[in-house]
Formats: sequence, C-alpha cells, structure tokens
Amino acid sequence: MSTTTNPPLPFGYSPIPAGKIVNAVTCLEMLAPPPARPDPASAASLRLDRWHTPASDEYRALYRRVGEDWMWFSRLIMPEDKLRAILDDTKVEVSVLRDGDKDLGLLELDFREDGQCELAFFGLVPEAIGNGAGRFMMNRALASAWSRPITRFWVHTCHFDHPGAPVFYQRSGFRPYTMMVEVCDDPRLSGIIPRTASPHVPLIESNA
Repeated sequence: MSTTTNPPLPFGYSPIPAGKIVNAVTCLEMLAPPPARPDPASAASLRLDRWHTPASDEYRALYRRVGEDWMWFSRLIMPEDKLRAILDDTKVEVSVLRDGDKDLGLLELDFREDGQCELAFFGLVPEAIGNGAGRFMMNRALASAWSRPITRFWVHTCHFDHPGAPVFYQRSGFRPYTMMVEVCDDPRLSGIIPRTASPHVPLIESNA
C-alpha cells in the first residue's frame, strides 16, 4: 500500500483552505493637505450630493453596484443595527456622485476617531470609470476631509480593488505605510454576491 504526500511548500507560503479568499491590503495616509488638483474637463456635468441618513436598502444597492466587481461585501453582510449606527452617525458623511439623475459613485468619510478621517469607501459604478469622475470625487473628498480639524486622512486598498487604485491614491497625496493580509470566506459561495462577480479573484471550492 502506497501513500501520496504533497510536496513541501516554498518558504514563506501558507496553504489556504478551499472556500476562502486571501486579500493583500495596503494602508495609506496623508498627514497634511496635498496641493489642489484641477477637475478634469470631462467631469463638468458631475456633482457630489451629501446623502443624509440613507435608507439601508438604497445604500446597499449603490454599494453593490459600485463594489461587486471588486469584492466589496462587508456592508452586505453587516447586521442592520450596526449598519444603521454608521449611517445615522453625524460623524459619518455619505455622498453620492451624480450626473443628472444617474448615480455614478459612492463616497464615505468617517470622522468618528478624533483628529482623523478614514476614506471608508470610494468607488464608481463600472460605466463611470476612466473618464475623470474619480479625480472629481477625490478632489471633493480631500476638501471635505481637510475642512475638519484633522491631522491624518487615511485609506486602505487591496489587490481585489481596481488595479489602478494604489497609484491613484498615491497621486492624490496618500503614502503607503503598512501592509496586511486578510483571509475570509468567499462571499460568492454563500450567494452574497454572484458567482460571476470579481472574475479576477479565483473561486476555489475544493482543494481536491
């Protein structure tokens, strides 16, 4: 009777169980306002509207439109009471990027920690990517954050996000300061987001 053993893993590698996803997270920060950058001419028709205490289902619908392709799911599985505590908090600013009656993006600034602002969520619907809308929204995010008495503005991004996100944040004035690894259940397997979402992230159901 013979047995088969798996070959040893290369140094530094760790096996991940099937059904899990591994996310490399980069944290970035700025400690002073960066030089102002002009809005793109292509964004002339855009506006950013503050969304006061949005209804949970409407918020999640826009969150899903913006983030489904980038494996955003934390707010989709968050218990209702915890989500409402965030959305109803006066120290959390939620805004919607609009062009006429079209909702194109989501911006969420979190001032709940004294002296700091977290760029909690920043994203565009797929059809708005690549035409200057991101720069337009970032210009307003920077202005709003630094209009408060803060000394630090920070954000985290990951390799599930749009591949241009790290460079975009650094061009906006953020600087990376640490990296982390996150392991969690693949939300596509439980139906939280479609199985076809985020095709750039391999879906592994079995290690067999």
